[in-house]
Amino acid sequence: MKRHINKIAVIGSGIMGSGIACHFANIGVEVLLLDIVPRELNAKEKAKGLTLDDTTVRNRIVNDSLAAALKSKPSPVYHQKFANRITTGNLEDDIAKVAKVDWIIEVVVERLDIKKQVFETLERHRTPGTLITSNTSGIPIHFMSEGRSDDFQKHFCGTHFFNPARYLKLFEIIPGPKTSPEVLVFLNGYGEQFLGKTSVLAKDTPAFIGNRIGIFSIQSLFHALKALGMTVEEVDKLTGPVIGRPKSATFRTVDVVGLDTLVHVANGISENCKDDERHELFALPDFIATMMENKWLGSKTGQGFYKKSKDAKGKTEILTLDLDTMEYRSKKSAKFPTLEQTKTIDTVVDRFAVLTAGTDKAGEFYRKSFGQLFAYVSHRIPEISDELYKIDDAMKAGFGWEHGPFQIWDAIGLDKGLEFIAAEKQEAAAWVSEMKTAGITSFYQVKDGATYFYDIPSKQMVKVPGQDAFIILDNIRTTKEVFKNAGVVIEDLGDGILNCEFQSKMNTIGADVLAGLNKAIDLAEKDFQGLVVGNQAANFSVGANIGMIFMMAVEQEYDELNMAIKMFQDSMMRMRYSSIPTVAAPHGMTLGGGCELSLHADKVVAAAETYMGLVEFGVGVIPGGGGSKELAMRASDSFRKGDVELNVLQEYFLTIGMAKVSTSAYEAYDLGLLQKGKDIVVVNKDRQIATAKAHAKLMAEAGYTRPPARKDVKVLGKQALGMFLVGTDSMEASNYISEHDKKIANKLAYVMAGGDLSEPTMVSEQYLLDIEREAFLSLCTERKTLERIQHMLKTGKPLRN
Repeated sequence: MKRHINKIAVIGSGIMGSGIACHFANIGVEVLLLDIVPRELNAKEKAKGLTLDDTTVRNRIVNDSLAAALKSKPSPVYHQKFANRITTGNLEDDIAKVAKVDWIIEVVVERLDIKKQVFETLERHRTPGTLITSNTSGIPIHFMSEGRSDDFQKHFCGTHFFNPARYLKLFEIIPGPKTSPEVLVFLNGYGEQFLGKTSVLAKDTPAFIGNRIGIFSIQSLFHALKALGMTVEEVDKLTGPVIGRPKSATFRTVDVVGLDTLVHVANGISENCKDDERHELFALPDFIATMMENKWLGSKTGQGFYKKSKDAKGKTEILTLDLDTMEYRSKKSAKFPTLEQTKTIDTVVDRFAVLTAGTDKAGEFYRKSFGQLFAYVSHRIPEISDELYKIDDAMKAGFGWEHGPFQIWDAIGLDKGLEFIAAEKQEAAAWVSEMKTAGITSFYQVKDGATYFYDIPSKQMVKVPGQDAFIILDNIRTTKEVFKNAGVVIEDLGDGILNCEFQSKMNTIGADVLAGLNKAIDLAEKDFQGLVVGNQAANFSVGANIGMIFMMAVEQEYDELNMAIKMFQDSMMRMRYSSIPTVAAPHGMTLGGGCELSLHADKVVAAAETYMGLVEFGVGVIPGGGGSKELAMRASDSFRKGDVELNVLQEYFLTIGMAKVSTSAYEAYDLGLLQKGKDIVVVNKDRQIATAKAHAKLMAEAGYTRPPARKDVKVLGKQALGMFLVGTDSMEASNYISEHDKKIANKLAYVMAGGDLSEPTMVSEQYLLDIEREAFLSLCTERKTLERIQHMLKTGKPLRN
């Protein structure tokens, strides 16, 4: 039976339920969101004279919950208009509507008795064959389906999303005793392909995979704090980006999620995992009990491990909880010599050996925490999963870890990891010794472009399933490398398609990257059919190398700077006018030069989570790599008969002038940075390179020909320039922008108007590039621009001077 999910019902509109509803709306599914009917009127309803029978009252809980979700930051939807795909209702008046949906997802309060009541009601209205799943985070799945019909149990299982549903990729699928294998296969594929998730089949054990390991990791840190004499700041410094974890690290993450949520899951594990060899670690330390009593639960109560406060001068200050005194104090800086040694190591996986070899408190912390973690995860097989890669997948997708526990162990070395375990007076599971005795010294291997893992029952390396839909650049880089310099690696993706992968710091675009990009185009034109520009780092590119621009400008090497900007522009023109199709695959931060590169590709295959914008105003310049020209050209191309052309051009001008950045790829369409009918969006970033390759191949095989150079760009001249100058004058007079902001805006106005031409005129693309470059260079001679660039280089934040 081939299933299609056109409409779903989400039962329960709390934070999680609304988040799940929003993410299904993101992918185009129609959603029915239901919740309970209020039992009494609130003050506002009483004042209006409403009764409990009024529809607005009966749907108040669901409507308020959804409205709160849509106002939250970051947004649960890719675009606000996608919320129109959600219809709300209540569990009394609208329950019969579940008969017409393809999938029912229960997300009510975590109480078995209430869930069973909900399922009993749903079964009376559900159409046989309809999928029905629970988003429980801890209640055993087999308890929930007891007493239900065979058809219900056959189509029932757990589908555990992580919060926030849009951003965290883990999708745990937990079968019940009678769940059909066909249902599990379908959900696994649907989660990956349509929802953009990492689907992980988990066993029906307490907290499943992600929370079992994640809560253990946090609890072990809680218990180790006093022994190591460490502060909250120190732990967060050591458990954040330096080891490939989110900036929120440990304690800030607990504040965001809510201490009560963590305690609920930890208590569930403690009560239901009596045989766990580290059972004692799930008991709550005294400071957690005190925080729970005081309702210091984190962001939801205004204070947790951190607290936002205002000093005597009214300035906002973040205070930290001192776990010895249980009082808040000013934050202390956390510095360790070991961390200094990793500053020049850009690749996270290469840092672990250095971090664990540290002779200071940081080194001791890493050896202790990794030793405990390695021992614990080894004993969870086969309890929570039969395959070790599923544990790594769950931690990466659910907790935002760049590397899972077994991958970290591989980076440190099998024997070193065993040493850390022994130092903690723990033992690894017996299968680890058996693996070592068999001469296998790593949990993973890469062979023929595919990842293999150690399979415990067969005692051999087995290919991780599901890789055929993906191209994993880490796996093919060494064997498929065609060219490499300090800035890029060019790989052969097969079928005549090359990939140009940036490898500079934060994928900034400097001379090496541009040389590599041009080399990739040369190679593709000579021996291949097409080119993809893509990578699988955290971000596509944060833009041009402004450090290089700063040095040239400070040294007043204007001829060299002019050449560098022209090389950037010429490289963008090669992206557009090469004899082979070029496809850009942006994701994450795609700013400045990274955005300009995407603008000049024949096609963009963007990840849904793409934050794209021309942000050069923040460093005192205009887009100089073709971005200003391109938006002027796109404005020209969008002029229609009857349009007020000035208004159309102004929208594109404001996209640059206000340094607008899309919060998703779908918003990039609104900004004119992606083009409808040409560029596409993929929800699963893991599929992005493979999808981009497929489009490059399709374009090549369809008979791609080089587009003709543009000489038909309509610019409005003085008519537009005058409007822009009046606007910047009034904005400066109103103190909305500074004098230097006005200067930058006026330079941009000159470029996008096509100069001070006396009337609307058709000009060439090259004409616009030349005046764009001239404007960029003139701004680089300004002291205030240099101050902005220097401030950005030092702090990572824009300066308004």
